[in-house]
Amino acid sequence: MKKALILINSLLIVTLALGQNPIQVEKSGEGNPIIFLPGFTTPGSVWNETIENLNGSFETHVVSYAGFNGLESIGTPWYAPIQEALIDYIKEEKLTNLTIIGHSMGGNLATDLAAAFDKELSGLILVDALPCMRDLMMPGVPASSLQYDSPYNNQMLNMPDDGFKNTALMMARNMTNKEDKIDLIASWSIAADRKTYVYGYTDLLKLDLRPKLSDITTSTLILGATFPSREMAQQTFEKQYANLKNKAIELADDSKHFIMFDQPEWLYTQINNYLAQNAQ
Repeated sequence: MKKALILINSLLIVTLALGQNPIQVEKSGEGNPIIFLPGFTTPGSVWNETIENLNGSFETHVVSYAGFNGLESIGTPWYAPIQEALIDYIKEEKLTNLTIIGHSMGGNLATDLAAAFDKELSGLILVDALPCMRDLMMPGVPASSLQYDSPYNNQMLNMPDDGFKNTALMMARNMTNKEDKIDLIASWSIAADRKTYVYGYTDLLKLDLRPKLSDITTSTLILGATFPSREMAQQTFEKQYANLKNKAIELADDSKHFIMFDQPEWLYTQINNYLAQNAQ
């Protein structure tokens, strides 16, 4: 789908009326629907170049989350209302022959949606997403031990703006090889509602979607970065997605977390090849 085609299509901002709004969706184009889910702190616009490089015509639904991208916060819990709002959105829009594409935390949401709508899906693409981040980052730590009120969270909430900016920049350097994208990634965290950033991340660390994977029969493409090494990445994805039977795992060389920045052409090719087989 070319940029010009997207621009001449009318842009519909869909905001769900569920009190404060968990999601905002930009709808554009015509054809079989694709929902694009960004990662934590990331605006839906991170998918713009990917959408511009789609082969064929699709109706795209690009999501942004409360507390990020200038949207009002919804407080806590944070992840569950977003998941529920997306389920309601799919039902209200009566989306069929649906493909869901999610990056990072967006992949967690995509996994939840795939388990809920398995029979209605044409495709599922997970981009550098893990069903249980805690198992990788904090092995052996139970979800029950993670609380909103914790010394680490309180430190993050009370951190001066300069310190938080430095932390965001440090984290961004580990997410892309592209020097010109580091400030952009950091800016999304800096602009985020601070409580959403801190408590929302706690929600993510509590997630363990591995049991749900056995409920998904949709052919799933898992795209991963090779940072810190291809061998480690391959082992991690195979272990985390062991319960998902109908899957293919492809890894992008010389890429960190934001594959759409580090290896965009590779990403476009992978997505287009998959869509040609599953979503036309």
